[in-house]
Amino acid sequence: MWTFTLKRIIHLIPILLGVSLLTFLLMALTPGDYLTTLSTNPQISPAKVQELRMKFGLDKPWYVQYLFWLKNALTGDLGYSFAYKTSATGLIIGRLWNTFLLSFFATLIAWGMAVPLGIWAAVKKNSIVDRLCGLIAFVGLSIPEVLLALLALMFAYATRWFPVGGAQSPMYDTLEPMAQLLNRLHHLILPTLVLAASELAGIMRQMRSNLLDTLRAEYVTSARAKGLSEGWVVYKHALRNAINPLLTIFGYSLAGLLSGAFIVENIMAWPGLGRLTMEAFFAKDTNLVVASIVMATTLLVIGNFIADLLLAWSDPRIRLQ
Repeated sequence: MWTFTLKRIIHLIPILLGVSLLTFLLMALTPGDYLTTLSTNPQISPAKVQELRMKFGLDKPWYVQYLFWLKNALTGDLGYSFAYKTSATGLIIGRLWNTFLLSFFATLIAWGMAVPLGIWAAVKKNSIVDRLCGLIAFVGLSIPEVLLALLALMFAYATRWFPVGGAQSPMYDTLEPMAQLLNRLHHLILPTLVLAASELAGIMRQMRSNLLDTLRAEYVTSARAKGLSEGWVVYKHALRNAINPLLTIFGYSLAGLLSGAFIVENIMAWPGLGRLTMEAFFAKDTNLVVASIVMATTLLVIGNFIADLLLAWSDPRIRLQ
C-alpha cells in the first residue's frame, strides 16, 4: 500500500507542472496584460508603467517569466497580484477555504443522500419509491447548474429565507462566536444545495444500477438459497461489490463539484476560488490566474488520489497491480 501511495504522489508532480505551464502560455497568448490596462489611466505616466513592467519582469519572454514564477512557487510564493495589490498566496488561502467548505458540504449531502436512496430504489425496484427516486434523478440531471443557481437566487429573494450572495453578513464581526458560525452556515446552505443537486442525481442512479447488477450475481443467489434474510444478503454480500465502482467515480464527482463550484460561486456571489479566478482573468492578473488554476488542479488531483486510495483499500487486486 505504501508503494502504491508513493507512485501516485510521484504522478502528481508532472500534472501540476503541465497545468501551470499551459495556463501561463495561454495567458501570455492573450493580448495585453494588467499593466496594459493600467496604461490607459491618464494619471499614470508611460514611464511609470514601463518602470513597473521592468520591475516585475513583464518585459521578458513568457517562458522566462514562467521559470521565475516556478522558482518562487517552489518556496511557497505564488507571485504578486496586481489587481489586489497583495500576495497571491494570501488571497488564495482565504478563498480556498470557502471553496473547500462549499465542496465538502456538497459532497457530504450528495453522497450521504444518494447512496441510501440508490440502495432503497434498487431493493424496491419498480415500486413507488423507485419511481420517485427516478424522478428526482431526472430533475437533478435535467436542470443545468446555471439555471438552478438563478432559480435559487430568485427563491431566496422572494422568500427572504436565505441571504442573497456573500459568505457572511455585513455585521458579522460584531456577532458572538456561535452567532458567527450560524451566520456562515446560513449563507452556505443554498449554494451547497445547488452544487449537490446534480451530483446527487448521478450518484443515486449509479448506485441503483450497480446494486441491481450485483443482486443478479450467482453468489447472491447462492446466499439466498442458504436461507439468509434478504437484508443480510443485500448489506453483507451485495453492497460492498456494488460500492466499488462508486469509489472509482468518486474522483470524477469531485471534478464535477469543483467545476460546478466555479459556476455557483460566480452566479451566487460566493467568495471562493472560482470567483477569484474569474475576477483575476478579467483583470489580466496573470500570476493570480495561474496560481488559482494550479490550486484548483491540486484540489482535483487530491480528490482523485483519495479515490485511488479508497479503491486500493477496498479491492486488493488494485494494490497487487
